[in-house]
Amino acid sequence: MTTPFGPPLAGTRHWMRAHPLATDALLAAGVFTAMVIGSFADPHGPHGPAFGTRAPQPLSLALMVLAAAALVLRRRHPLAVLAVTSALTLTELITGAPRAPVAMGAVVALYTLAARTDRPTTWRVGLLTMAGLTGVAMLAGPLPWYAQENLGLFAWTGMAAAAGDAVRSRRAFIDAIRERAERAERTREEEARRRVAEERLRIARDLHDVVAHHIALVNVQAGVAAHVMDKRPDQAKEALAHVRDASRSALNELRATVGLLRQSGDPEAPTEPAPGLAVLDALVDTFRHAGLPVDVIVQLGPGRDAALPAAVDLAAYRVIQEALTNVRKHAGPGARAEVSVVRVGSSAEVTVLDDGGSGADSSPEPADPGGGHGLLGMRERAGALGGSCFAGPRYGGGYRVHVILPV
Repeated sequence: MTTPFGPPLAGTRHWMRAHPLATDALLAAGVFTAMVIGSFADPHGPHGPAFGTRAPQPLSLALMVLAAAALVLRRRHPLAVLAVTSALTLTELITGAPRAPVAMGAVVALYTLAARTDRPTTWRVGLLTMAGLTGVAMLAGPLPWYAQENLGLFAWTGMAAAAGDAVRSRRAFIDAIRERAERAERTREEEARRRVAEERLRIARDLHDVVAHHIALVNVQAGVAAHVMDKRPDQAKEALAHVRDASRSALNELRATVGLLRQSGDPEAPTEPAPGLAVLDALVDTFRHAGLPVDVIVQLGPGRDAALPAAVDLAAYRVIQEALTNVRKHAGPGARAEVSVVRVGSSAEVTVLDDGGSGADSSPEPADPGGGHGLLGMRERAGALGGSCFAGPRYGGGYRVHVILPV
């Protein structure tokens, strides 16, 4: 709720924070004025409390000036200021007749100490100040020990220590809330950046899998069409049809993957589910049409046990797609591939084998060290799900990719 006094008060608080020494000087002037006015008041007049019936002694006036001046340094040296104002108060208690309220300086200094130090220090110094000033006032002061001024001195010093401790606790509580909010904000921003990075990596893997698979098939079929165009036009026509189907599939998958970047209200958002083992036969058929014989074995268990989580299902599909693409690209002529997906306990194991064909390097990565991300993508997919990926040459020729995905 906004009040007409809000902006001026906010500006005043800002100025006070920016000029602490000037603020303390103004406070010291105010305390000195209050002490001088209080020194003219007599609570024990003949007809009750009276004002102007007495005046401060020169020594009392000097003590008030020194006590007020010490308060200018109350924030920089709170303990030293409390010691000085307490000593001046004790001097006034022992020598002052009539008494001047020099103890106001000690009360303000004790409040400052409590507000700027810890609670154990406040308890120790506060109790010592309260007991010392009150004890001297009762034992050596000009008034009887039971005078209300002595009890008032005890009460004011106690309230100053309590008020300072409450202010310090409130500041610590507000600082803790602010620090917690800032930490939560930083954590939220870091989590958002992490999620964005993970999503970018996932989309990059999907794009690589889609492009590498379909472009490899297009390249193979286009080479077949060019080779048999003159002698066997019917086979060339069939190869070009496969090129058209592979390119259409690549465009559809690219559109679905890039469509994930659309906003929720954008048109043409992808509605098809992510590919998985349910369409594994269609994937394998594309490689068979490209001239790569592939045998498939899928054993996931009966009933509900056969269903894999969506993330595991997608990862298994992409691993098989990338592994078969590497076989088609790097294995020699006449190579054969075997694909198996088996449920073993709480994990799904995906294995892709090839026999290497005749006289070719079946390594899934090209000789150029700067290219090829298929094997890296398979390892990242498995690692993201807490699984593992093993790939390497087989004894006797060929290559083996074995991925374990926790279900």
